Amino acid sequence: MAFFATRFDFRAPGATPEARGELFARSVEQAEYLDTHGQDALMLSEHHGSPDGYLPSPMLVASAFAARTSRIAITVSALVANLYDPLRLAEDIAVLDHLSGGRVSYTLGLGYLPHEYAQLGRPWSSRGADIERLIGVLRAAWGGEPFEFEGRAAQVTPAPLSKPHPMLFYGGGSRAAALRAARLDLGFQPQVADTALRDLYESECRAHGREPGFVMMPPPGPSTVFCTEDPDRFWHHYGSYLLADAQAYEAWHGDHASHVRDSSTTVDELRSGTSYLVCTPDDLVEKCRRREVRLVTSHPLCGGMPEQPSWDSVHLIGEKVLPALRN
Repeated sequence: MAFFATRFDFRAPGATPEARGELFARSVEQAEYLDTHGQDALMLSEHHGSPDGYLPSPMLVASAFAARTSRIAITVSALVANLYDPLRLAEDIAVLDHLSGGRVSYTLGLGYLPHEYAQLGRPWSSRGADIERLIGVLRAAWGGEPFEFEGRAAQVTPAPLSKPHPMLFYGGGSRAAALRAARLDLGFQPQVADTALRDLYESECRAHGREPGFVMMPPPGPSTVFCTEDPDRFWHHYGSYLLADAQAYEAWHGDHASHVRDSSTTVDELRSGTSYLVCTPDDLVEKCRRREVRLVTSHPLCGGMPEQPSWDSVHLIGEKVLPALRN
């Protein structure tokens, strides 16, 4: 059975403040719908200083989603942990853990854009050591007892609802990321389907005397899925939104590999590729049954997608694809 996730990043080039407000409002309505129509997870990610409005505050949106849902898992992947004050981050995660009933998990990562560190006044060169110290502070803080932080007494209350703390992964597509995840006793989420990274992580965990944590590796298949009764019409009218999304990620990633990368320069190129899938409900059902698609990642606000095609895709997956598969 395929896993169904929906991600939101709020990237919308050229959107007016009113249009951005509509996207945020729509996301909360869609989260509530997805919660009651069988989706498995809501995904949020983080970037800073992006001119297209990419989400800089995923935990605020996760809180809004948690308040309007009761069942669905929510994941912040990735949280650029070094850009936060450790104690405030520990407090916010603990409070959100209570608010959500323990449904929010986190993939902690270094990020890959130096300008984000510069904007928020954080050092880039020491980022690896910094995140290891930060993770240590989070764990100490979530114990609920007083502890020493930078030479002063500190205590984070309330302690998280989840014990010993919410589910944590470490994200990254390098050997260093796999080794760090194992050393710090975290789950591992590489952003590329590289079995060598998984094997390295698992062997390193065992070298430290413990069984490996969960590895959340992207399976083969598209990174973004839209459902429509007329794919030709969708590509003609809305393919530019998907292309804007692909080109923005391509400009960011440079030499960094990622499951979401696509180097297309035209809508036709994008359509002929494998990263963005636009298909009918029946086609998606068959692709899932044949296991051509094992992770259905919807992105209903992709590039600032207008309201009708956005909701059409959400409804078709919720009312045609999922019932067909799960019945």
